[in-house]
Amino acid sequence: MQDQLIIERIELFKVPPRWLFLKITTKEGIIGWGEPIVEGKADTVAACVKEMEQYLIGQSAHRIQDIWQVLYRAGFYRGGPILMSAIAGIDQALWDIKGKALNVPVYQLLGGAVRDKMKMYCWIGGDNPEVVLQQAKDKMDAGFKAVKMNATGPMEWISAQTEIKKVAENIRKLRDEFGDTLEVGLDFHGRVHKGMVRRLIDELEPYNPMFIEEPVLSENNEALKQIAAYTSIPIATGERMFSRWDFKNLLHDGHVDIIQPDLSHAGGISEVFRIAAMAEAYDVTIAPHCPLGPISLASALHIDFACPNAIIQENSIGIHYNQGFDLLDYVANPEIFKITDGYIDLFTKPGLGVEINEDALKEAQKVGHNWANPVWRLEDGSLAEW
Repeated sequence: MQDQLIIERIELFKVPPRWLFLKITTKEGIIGWGEPIVEGKADTVAACVKEMEQYLIGQSAHRIQDIWQVLYRAGFYRGGPILMSAIAGIDQALWDIKGKALNVPVYQLLGGAVRDKMKMYCWIGGDNPEVVLQQAKDKMDAGFKAVKMNATGPMEWISAQTEIKKVAENIRKLRDEFGDTLEVGLDFHGRVHKGMVRRLIDELEPYNPMFIEEPVLSENNEALKQIAAYTSIPIATGERMFSRWDFKNLLHDGHVDIIQPDLSHAGGISEVFRIAAMAEAYDVTIAPHCPLGPISLASALHIDFACPNAIIQENSIGIHYNQGFDLLDYVANPEIFKITDGYIDLFTKPGLGVEINEDALKEAQKVGHNWANPVWRLEDGSLAEW
C-alpha cells in the first residue's frame, strides 16, 4: 500500500466522438482515470475541473470522501450538471488510484461483490422503424438479450392520433420477430409532454416493455404520480438528476421504480453509491445511465457489482453516437467488456479495471470534437425536445 499517494498532476483529453477523459497522476507514479463530461459541454466541464485543481494538487488521493466534500461544499454554489460532472470524473479517478494502490477492484472497496455478473443492455434506433429489426438482430448476435430504443421522434405538445399510432410500431415489430426472448426498454427521452403520456402508454402497454424511461422531463417529476397510477409498466428516470438531494423527493414520493443516475454526471462512484443505498431503502432499483465511454462504463459496473438493487446496465458499444470512434478504441484490455449470454463478468483487475490506451487517446485528441445536441423543430418552426 502507498501511504501518501500525493496528487501531482491532472491532465484532460477531449476525444471523439464526444468524450472528455481525465488522468490523475500521483508522485508515487500511480495513475487514475476518470470521465468528467456533459455531452455538448465538454469545454465547460474541462474548465470546471481546472478550477478545482487548487483543491487537489498536493492532497492525498486516499482521502476520497474528504476531497468530494471539499469540491462540493467549499465552493458555496452546489449541484447542477457542470459541477457534479467535474466532481464525478475526479472521483472516478481517485477510486481508480486507491484500488490500484491496494491491488483490489473498486467494488471490493465498496464492500465486495453481491453478484458474479451484470446484466447488460444496449441502445438501438427507435426513430426509424426501418432499422429497428436489423439493429436488434445485430445486438443479439453480439450477445445482448435486452435493448433500449427511443419511443418517439419529435413530438408536439399534443400530437395527432396518427403520430401516436406510429409509436407502437417499433416495439410491435420486435415482439412479432422475437416474442418475449428480447427485453425492450422504451426511452421517452423527455420528448413527451404530460398531456400525451397516457395516450402513448395506451398504445405501448400491450407489448410489455421492460420500462418506460423519462416519460416526462425530470423538472416535471410531479407528473409521475398520475403516470404511475395509470400503468403497471415500471417507470425509470434520473439521468438528468445530479445528487442525492435531487433524488430525495423523487424517492420519497414513491412514483418511480427504476432510477438512472449517470456515473459521469451524478458525482461519481461516491455519490451514486449513496444514491443507490437511498433507493434500496425505498425498494427502488438502480440501472445506471451510460451512453458514454469506457471509464464511465467501468465505474457504473463497479456500482452494479456492489449494489444489491442494481438490475441492468446500459452501455454505448456500437451506438450511433460513436461512429468512427467507438468505446473499445481507447481500451487496451477490451475483453473485460465482453458480453456473454447478456452479461458482463465480474472484473478482477485492480482499480476500475479498464486499461486506457494512452497512445490512442493522444492521437484522438488531435482530432478532438465539438459535439452538440441536434436542434429539432416542429412543422410550425417551434422548438421540439430532443
